[in-house]
Amino acid sequence: MLFVKKGTRMMYFEALACGMTRRLPPVTMQEEEMLAFARRYADVPLHTDEDYAKTTRFGRLLAPGMLSFLAVWAAYLEEDFFGEQLVAGQSQHIEWHAPVFAGDVLCAQAEITALTPRSPRTGTAELTIRVTSPDGKPLLTGVTQAVVQRQPG
Repeated sequence: MLFVKKGTRMMYFEALACGMTRRLPPVTMQEEEMLAFARRYADVPLHTDEDYAKTTRFGRLLAPGMLSFLAVWAAYLEEDFFGEQLVAGQSQHIEWHAPVFAGDVLCAQAEITALTPRSPRTGTAELTIRVTSPDGKPLLTGVTQAVVQRQPG
């Protein structure tokens, strides 16, 4: 299978195949990052107030869901399937299956799950990122639709 380090190789739509997968490096959720992100983008007590969080069913601060996804997305970008042939993102759907806390390790795998030609110049690639705990417990799933250049000529 072919995988692209960002900016190093051409990966046109025609070179992609459903089932192409890439295991991503594990990501550890850092409490300082959680708090900084939450204070700026998800300022709710469950993410920012430790005393309040202790009174909830979670018993401690919960990582913002978007941060959990974005931490894994940053790891994906280091192993980007599309490289310089990425034209644009088209959509993103994220489903959260279980909470993430400070110190949790996020393990992920990216997979091309659908390919649809759009025009003579582009196609749509569906990328599914499945995130689990080290013991395999599902944490979140992100499905991205991306527009990718087709091979010229």
